[in-house]
Formats: sequence, C-alpha cells, structure tokens
Amino acid sequence: MEFMRIETHTITHLQEWLGKTETLQDTVTAAPVRALSATLDRNDAAPRSGSLLPELWHWLYFLPHARQSEIGPDGHPKRGGFLPPVPLPRRMWAGSRVQWLAPLTVGDEIERVSTIESVSHKAGRTGDLIFVLVKHEISNSRGLAIIEEHDIVYRDAPGPDDKPVAPSVAATAAPTDAQWSKVITPDDVLLFRYSALTFNGHRIHYDRQYVTKVEGYPGLIVHGPLIATLLVDLVRQSIPDCTLKYFEFRAIRPTFDIHPFKVNAKPDLEKDPSGKTISIWAQDHEGLLTMQATAVLN
Repeated sequence: MEFMRIETHTITHLQEWLGKTETLQDTVTAAPVRALSATLDRNDAAPRSGSLLPELWHWLYFLPHARQSEIGPDGHPKRGGFLPPVPLPRRMWAGSRVQWLAPLTVGDEIERVSTIESVSHKAGRTGDLIFVLVKHEISNSRGLAIIEEHDIVYRDAPGPDDKPVAPSVAATAAPTDAQWSKVITPDDVLLFRYSALTFNGHRIHYDRQYVTKVEGYPGLIVHGPLIATLLVDLVRQSIPDCTLKYFEFRAIRPTFDIHPFKVNAKPDLEKDPSGKTISIWAQDHEGLLTMQATAVLN
C-alpha cells in the first residue's frame, strides 16, 4: 500500500494550533457515576452530593457534543476546531499522565482549560504519524484539582497487509509476576455502554461491520480509557480505601472483544520500597502486553 505523505507545509500549518486553548464548564452529576459503577459491575453505594469521584472518572465529564452533521464517516467529529485538522484518518488515544492535586466530588461545578502543547510528526513503519499533546487543567470551587496530559496519535488508513498493532511497537510478552489479576470478558454491551457514557461515536467500538470491513481489525476494539479505568479499578479493589496522586498509561496494542483479556498489578518495591508505586498492565489472550501503566498512591 502507498501511504499518504505528510508535507512540511502541512506540519507547519498544524503547528499554528500550538498554544490554542479551550475552556469548558460542567457539573459532577451523580447519574454518570451510577452508570459507570454498573458498567464495571461494582457494588458501590449510591453516589450523593459530596461523594468522592473515583480516579479517572472525570472522563465522564466535558464530553464532546458535535452536532450530527459534524460527524465524520468513522463516527468521530470532523477534523478542525480546537484540535488541529490532521489529514490522517485513524485517531488513537495513545496514553495519558494524570496528577491529582485535590479530589472532585459529586455536586462540584468544574472547569477544564485545555491547551495544545505540541504537534509533532514521525515517519513510522506503517506510514506517517502525527502526535498531538493536549494538557487539561480541571478546577472546582476549591481550586486546581487535576492536571492531565493527553497523547493523541493520528495514523494513515489501513492497507491489506496492515497489522492491527500500535505504531512502531513490537509484540512484547506481559510480565508474569502479578500480585493481583482479574480476567475481563468484553462484549458488545460493555463497549456500547462505555461508548454511550462517554458520548463516543467512534464506530470501531460498536460497529462490527465497520471495524472489520473498513478498518481491517478482527473485532470491536476495547476503548483505551476503559482499559485504563479497569486497571485503576483493580488497584482500588486490591487496596481498599486507597487514593491516587498520579497515574500514567501507554497503549501498546489494541484489545479486541473476541477474546477475554487480563488486568494485572503489583507493588513496584524495586522502585519504591514503601509500596505506594504500583506497576499495572493489561495483556491479551496470548499473553502479550497491551497496556502499561503506573499508579502512585497517596
């Protein structure tokens, strides 16, 4: 397949978005919290005003609300607006780094200020890649609560021999020394519910004909943020009443709904003898690493 080539003038144009900001307001309402708890099969107490919002559940808020006429053929909003109009069709949430300065609670009025921090180009083995780094700062009435860096990667369309793996990442065996593990069996309903909760119209997560016939994948793709949330949820289940002050994850390979996958964790005592640094990872049915993450507890 002949891949699209990104010209220098295109990169220069995209870098005009550097420093661009967007400010959004929202309210931490209880209904999405109840819904995600049910989706994750948790038996949580009903959230009420003042209930702490679990870590990463801020992804339930500040959702994109593009009009139907503004949706592209893949279910994503069309290019442009706050994010730069990258001319590559495949978009992936490649990772994040999240720092909690203070908790959010149900009932909070919250504001998110987002900034385009960088736009960079790399020629990968599957064609050109565009990396966009977005910084989010979330505040409530008590001040700044969350700082997040969000990595977005854009890729070319798939070819007949294009393998469904993350850009420039070779297959890596997952560690086998987990202290805590949980098997997740993804299905259409789980992926639909999470897509609905996050107002994510990307068809790779719910449209099996599209993802197999157009994108060339073997099955529906499990959302990266959902896997990251499941990783943190494993830590919450394994270490009751813990809270996080930092979390980072990097997507390695796609996870498909056609096989169960596993989330794993262990204290990284080599890095932190106190046991507050937790190494977390996800693996597919073949034992290959699909997501790598680290959490730091308060």
